[in-house]
Amino acid sequence: MNLKIKSDCITIGGGKIHYLEAGQATAPPILFLHGASFKAQTWQEIGSLQLLAEKGYRSVAVDLPGYGNSEKISLCATEFILSLLEQLDINQPIIVSPSMSGSYSLPFVANYSEKLRGFVAVAPVGITRYGEQLKGIELPTLAIWGSNDLIVPPQQADLLLELMPEARKVILPDAGHACYMRSTDKFHEYLINFVESINHF
Repeated sequence: MNLKIKSDCITIGGGKIHYLEAGQATAPPILFLHGASFKAQTWQEIGSLQLLAEKGYRSVAVDLPGYGNSEKISLCATEFILSLLEQLDINQPIIVSPSMSGSYSLPFVANYSEKLRGFVAVAPVGITRYGEQLKGIELPTLAIWGSNDLIVPPQQADLLLELMPEARKVILPDAGHACYMRSTDKFHEYLINFVESINHF
């Protein structure tokens, strides 16, 4: 199945924000954020957007403000995510958040977990910083790390499990910080299993 991936822009906080989208608009949504060295297109290049759309999901990847084709804006991280969900009519998404994007996803999970269906934490930064706020939040969470991650060590996954009672952990062997680049097939396998465990059609 060759699904068309739409590239478009919206305006948030007075700035242009670029995103990619695949799948039916009414399907359960998956929102992909990205790390500092990457952008929305990364998820297209490794096949994540197509794969999730083929499985019956609406997959959306956004260029975070100041990255890719998105402009810098002055909104805080949680206001940005709230505006993004509202403008794109995304209800109860599962957020996939690697590395730098933890500075967006973790405060959002801490303050608005009821607006999410699940959280895929791909070695996100900031777990210690938001630890107190994340404590006891019962959001289905998959913590996925590369065994060789030198930037956000795998012990951070254990901390997330201690804080969030519904979290589970997967370590991808011989993969580094951007584990989805090195072990793409395994990453997709765990991602789809997690997503499908939450979204019972």
